[in-house]
Amino acid sequence: MIKAVLFDLDGTLIDTAPDMGGALNNLLIEEDLDPIPLESLRPYVSQGGLVLTRLGFEGKVPEAEIEPLRQRFLQHYRAIVAENSRLFDGYEDILAEIENRAMPWGIVTNKPEWLTHPLLEQLRLAQRCAVVIGGDTLENRKPHPQPLQVAAERLGIACADCIYVGDDERDIIAGKAANMKTLVAAYGYIEDAGAIEGWNADGIIDSPTDLLQHALMR
Repeated sequence: MIKAVLFDLDGTLIDTAPDMGGALNNLLIEEDLDPIPLESLRPYVSQGGLVLTRLGFEGKVPEAEIEPLRQRFLQHYRAIVAENSRLFDGYEDILAEIENRAMPWGIVTNKPEWLTHPLLEQLRLAQRCAVVIGGDTLENRKPHPQPLQVAAERLGIACADCIYVGDDERDIIAGKAANMKTLVAAYGYIEDAGAIEGWNADGIIDSPTDLLQHALMR
């Protein structure tokens, strides 16, 4: 029986692509480069700032300049962290239903805490979320299982009684290694839907509204 639900953040619970893409484009414009259409950036958002920065400056700067540019990207992102980011459609009702069932829910993300917490605060989710583990909370981050194990420990719930929802293969690797049930959020930023089957998750949800109807939630 599932007693807690844990979510990845970007591309799973919250659509952060408009602000992450906007931050990259603000940096590109600052560097007198052309912005990139959001739809071209969306598949890479879940992979984090380094991947986005490399995508934006590929072939334009030497590798040694990528890290300083990434730091500037993060500062641009912090300035607009919740300007256009929103829960994926359906999740407001789903979270309310989870709470009505007296089940805690939490977030395990590779996004650093200094970006995660302001996002949750501005979207008025911080007080509702029972646990938050960021990419810099512990010595390990996903795909290592430690973040999920610590999240379950802080909730006081066995890993086997938790379900983890994510949109990247490393989410499923971490969840399975932590002995949690795993679901792939196929509605998020996944570009190659065919690859999902090879992740060997316990299930796939094609929209947020599928979560409560999923067999593992009964």
